[in-house]
Amino acid sequence: MSSATLKIDDKEFTLPVMVGTEGERAIDTRKLRADTGVVAYDQGYGNTASCESSITYLDGEVGVLRHRGYPIEQLAAYSDFVETAYLIIYGELPNATQRKDFGLLIRINAGIETQMQKIFEGFPKDAPPMALLSSIVGSLAAHYPQLATNNFETDLKNFDLAAAIAISKIRTIGAMIYRYQRGLPYVGPRQELSFCDNFLHMMFSEPGSDYTVAPEVAKALNLLLLLHADHEQNCSTSTVRMVGSSAANMFTSISAGISALSGPLHGGANTAVMGMLQAIHDEGDDGTRFIAAAKSGSKSNRLMGFGHAVYKNFDPRAKIIGKACDEVLKKLGIDDPLLAIAKNLEQAALKDDYFLARKLYPNVDFYSGIIMRAIGIPMNMFTVIFAIGRAPGQIANWREVAANPKGRIYRPRQIYVGPTKRDYVPIKDR
Repeated sequence: MSSATLKIDDKEFTLPVMVGTEGERAIDTRKLRADTGVVAYDQGYGNTASCESSITYLDGEVGVLRHRGYPIEQLAAYSDFVETAYLIIYGELPNATQRKDFGLLIRINAGIETQMQKIFEGFPKDAPPMALLSSIVGSLAAHYPQLATNNFETDLKNFDLAAAIAISKIRTIGAMIYRYQRGLPYVGPRQELSFCDNFLHMMFSEPGSDYTVAPEVAKALNLLLLLHADHEQNCSTSTVRMVGSSAANMFTSISAGISALSGPLHGGANTAVMGMLQAIHDEGDDGTRFIAAAKSGSKSNRLMGFGHAVYKNFDPRAKIIGKACDEVLKKLGIDDPLLAIAKNLEQAALKDDYFLARKLYPNVDFYSGIIMRAIGIPMNMFTVIFAIGRAPGQIANWREVAANPKGRIYRPRQIYVGPTKRDYVPIKDR
């Protein structure tokens, strides 16, 4: 094993270097504080590996994303969301029997009991959908206490059922949020429908008649969910791991992850893209003036949907979803002026030295909003769709934490910069 040498003042310390299966190297600082009395400072953990994981490999320098070794391009072309969810959670692609059993477990656990439906009535109808989703998903721990004991050994014994309930009911809860906020009666799931068809049925069916799901719409939604199924140690997934490290159950941990995902810098990014495109359209611009202003440093003309905290190359998901966006709108006969603006922005940014030098390539958020808008999903539900898609990755990451016999509770350190010791002064003397 190779090692690194750290010199502090006049003393040298040897630290082991870990190597991942794809050649990633990390200096192992687990004993740094105990051996040296100092800690490593890394604001936001951008240079810190907080865990070992076998779920997703991401190389942002060259634009690579693989789940359990399978390239995202192949999964998007040949798999579907439920099969990819199985792969992410269990580590291997399912055989025919495993796929059938997993799908059945999801289907039979899609319904929401009457008692649980009453939770919605405690929220105002204009509440943020992600706040509703996080709260109601968190309540699963109360409705299924036998699956949420806050004991790793017990909860892992019931993992298969808990995972299926989480994946299935998050989707159902999302559809119910949409209908609750519009004053529409809830529509129950139908077991004979596929995952995405069922979601669209529960969202859009009119009273007395079922929603006819267009194959193109179901296919587009399936692709959106698949592309968001996991993305390594992002903010919400690492939140799931942190909460889970306390031995908190899966439902509670996922609820915390959904809360993290609700932030505009994370799951709300595609909403910001749509807001930008709409503003450009409203001003009668085709994107040309906007790009010029963005290059000038205007904060009000920030180019949303380009660049990524991890990718320093083209986001591989963006290539897939950009092509799908074209196909979906053509098949549905939709002429969306925002798509034309998006294409102008993309082409200009990909040819302009200003953006190339800064590696501002399109990311997955750039086109996902246009697809969701095309299939009838309102902007305030965009992040809910993201959360439904991300459930498999969060479940898989919780399981890694729960199944690790050498795991420890997450407890970051800090560098204290507050006042030094001072004496208390009674209020009469202040």
